[in-house]
Parts: sequence; C-alpha cells; structure tokens
Amino acid sequence: MDCWKGAVGCSWIYPTIIICVNGFFSTMRPSEPFLTPYLTGPDKNLTIEEVTNQIFPVWTYSYLALLFPVFLITDYVRYKPVILLQGISFIVTWLLLLFAHGVLAMQAVEFFYGMATATEVAYYAYIYSVVSTERYQRVTSYCRSSTLLAATIAAVLGQLLVSLADVSYFHLNAITLASVSLAFVCSFFLPMPQKSMFFHRKGVPETLPAPEKAVATVSSHRPSSCQEDQGSASADRGPTPEQQADCAKTQNHMLRVMVQLSKDLRDCYSSRKLLYWSLWWALATAGFNQVVNYIQVLWDYRAPSHSSAVYNGAVEAIATFSGSATSMAVGYVKVNWDLSGELALGIFSAMDAGSLFLMHFMDNIWACYAAYLVFKACYMLLITITTFQIAVNLSMERYALMFGFNNFVALVIQTILTVVVVDSKGLGLDINTQFLIYGSYFTFIAGIFLMRSIYIIISIKCRNTSMAGESIDH
Repeated sequence: MDCWKGAVGCSWIYPTIIICVNGFFSTMRPSEPFLTPYLTGPDKNLTIEEVTNQIFPVWTYSYLALLFPVFLITDYVRYKPVILLQGISFIVTWLLLLFAHGVLAMQAVEFFYGMATATEVAYYAYIYSVVSTERYQRVTSYCRSSTLLAATIAAVLGQLLVSLADVSYFHLNAITLASVSLAFVCSFFLPMPQKSMFFHRKGVPETLPAPEKAVATVSSHRPSSCQEDQGSASADRGPTPEQQADCAKTQNHMLRVMVQLSKDLRDCYSSRKLLYWSLWWALATAGFNQVVNYIQVLWDYRAPSHSSAVYNGAVEAIATFSGSATSMAVGYVKVNWDLSGELALGIFSAMDAGSLFLMHFMDNIWACYAAYLVFKACYMLLITITTFQIAVNLSMERYALMFGFNNFVALVIQTILTVVVVDSKGLGLDINTQFLIYGSYFTFIAGIFLMRSIYIIISIKCRNTSMAGESIDH
C-alpha cells in the first residue's frame, strides 16, 4: 500500500491518466451538435429568434466576465479546485437543459456553460504543474488527443443514435449529463499540485502563512493570518505581530506577481513578430468562436430540423478529424514561417472568408456543410502554426500568459460582434445576414495580412538587390 501511495504521489503517469480520463468524459458530449434542434423543437419550444438573439449571446458575456478572474484564481488555488468547479458547472448546465424551460432558464444554461468554458484553462495548466519539463510535449499530446478523440466519438455517437436508433434529443442530453458527471467524479482523484506557474513557483520562498499558523483556514474562508484568534484572550489582543507580518507578506507576494505578469506581458508584445501573430490569433479566434456558436442556427435555417434529416453530428465529427489532420500535417511541412507565415495567414483567412460567403449565398444545406468543413480545417491549420510560432521563443510561463491574454482580447472582440450584430438590443440581424458580416470580417483579416506579407516580401527583395549591388561595386 505504501508503495502504491508513493507511486501515486511521485509518478507523472497517474495524474496524466486521471486528467486525460477527465478530459475525455468532459468532452464526450453527444448532444452538443444538436443543441439548436433541441431548443427549437417540442422539448423547449423556443423560436429561432429567441435562441439566436436572446439566449446564445449570454454565453459570450458570461465567458468574458469570468475569463480574467478565473485565469488568476486558477493559478492561485493550484488548478484542482477550478477543475472541480468546471465539473459542477457542466452538471448544472445539463440539469437546467434537461428540466428547465423558458428563455430565462436557457439564459442561465448559457451562463453556467460560459463558466465551464472559462475554467477550461485549468485542464492543460494542471498537468504542467505535476510533471517535469522534459515530459511537457508528451503529456500535452496525450491530453489533446483524449479531448479530440472524445469530441469525435461524441459527434459520431450522437449522429448514429439520432439517425439509426431514433433516440430523442432529450435522451442525448441525459447521456451527456452522465458523461460530465463521470468527469466530475474523476477530478476528485487528481493529486493536488504543490506548485503553479505564477503564484506558487517552484524554488520561490513561500510567503503564505506557515502550517502551524494556518490551522484556522480549515474553518474559515478568510486567510487565517488575517483573522483574530478564536480564543477570548487573543480576541482581546487582536492580531499578533506575526499574523500581521504574514498578512503583509501574502499581499506583497500577490502584488509582486501581478507586477511581474505585467512586465512579462509588455516584454512579450514588444516583439513585432509576436505582436502580429497575436493580432491574427485574437481577430481570427473571435470570428471562429462566433461562427461555431451560431453555425447550428444557420443549418436549422437552411434545413429546418422539424422537417429535414439532421446530420450535424456527422459534420462535426468530420470537421474535428480534418482539423486534427491539418494540425498534425503542419509538423511535417518544412517552411520558413518567418518569411511565409503571414502570407499563409492571409491566404487561408481569405479561404475562411470565401467559405463564409458560400454559407451566406448558397441555400443548399450540403454546400453549407462543406463550407463549414473547409472553414474549420483552415482555422485549425493556422492556429496550430500561430501557436507554434508564439511558443517557440517563450518560456512556458510567458506562453501561458500570452495564451490567456490573446484569448481575452479575442473574447472582447467577439463580445463587440455579439452586441452589435446578434443581440436583440443591438442590430439583432437574422442569421443569414450575420454570416455575410462574418465573411466580411474575415476578408478584413485576410486583407491585413496579405498586404503585410507583400510588404515583407518586397522589402526582402529590395534588401537583397541592394546588397548584391554593393557587393558588385566592391
């Protein structure tokens, strides 16, 4: 038994297996490709306008409001509590989705789903805190593979159950509830990390209260060093000098971490190369999330689910597989991304724009499906290149910081799009017109990077020509 406990405490294999199993079941949600048909069908009986303009926007607002505080809290509490919070959020989401009714209840669903999405940062960050640096690449591939496999299996399973077994959307959501509940149970078996990237760095002197001074923490939500002693004598005296010193140390430590984070962020974005890659990341991710959030509404508009066969699950499965394949292919392509990277961003962003325009102008549902497959594959290709280009020159801590900040900027942009284009308090455009806007948005992104890539290529040619002329003169 002692040997097993030692293996569990020290080995990287045990936490990797548990976090992968957790990721698998939390991503195994076969009902997700059929959310819009479920909401507009007899189970919830909502209109397509209510779903588009009143319900779905809440996810964006919730995600934006929670992302930054969750990012900091995740590191401060060392990941596991946030993974548990994610499990609770998923369970509440699907309980409401199954048993609640009305627009307000479905807005609550979107709020808790936004909370679950915001806490996803803890999934990958956790494993980096319990394994050594040389195993980062391997465990990342395991974690990523488990979620991609689960997403593919979930989409295929959902499609098979709907098309062949005639399973209702309600029962699909019940299967999803069971899956996310299993993920929640798995998260209890995760070892508690002893370090984190920012607030609890390994080798940094601990500034929190010593164990003997932190006994009261168990019975209170406030730091023990900042409370009065529960004994009557201590209550009369107030906080001891040691407690006050510990409280000041904790506050100073948090302040130092925040200052260091701001300096790291400034240093990262002082690189023009990283700045432009991050610009594409934020702009494109905002557009991608917006399209994915509303694509089911467009499909239901083109082929109403109450009168047409629904193949959303099959399309999502193919899209996930093709996106994974293109991401893997990047690793085998030998290209000078410093020279051609921004040209690739411009070309494939233009392909994304073309796919979105096709979805707008074509009434055929199969054309919409095909365009979506191209759109998602192009984005997955580019985000893989962008991630690599940003990560290759940064430490894990700085990469995590840029990852969080880029996603935050993307979410701000997405929120602006939602408020202006989608929300009933804004323009409240119909779904077909929305995709015309999204196509124009990606055209704008493509224009930025095509023009910049042409400028880079011309500048390099002119420099080479001048250097060749100087060598001839000499």
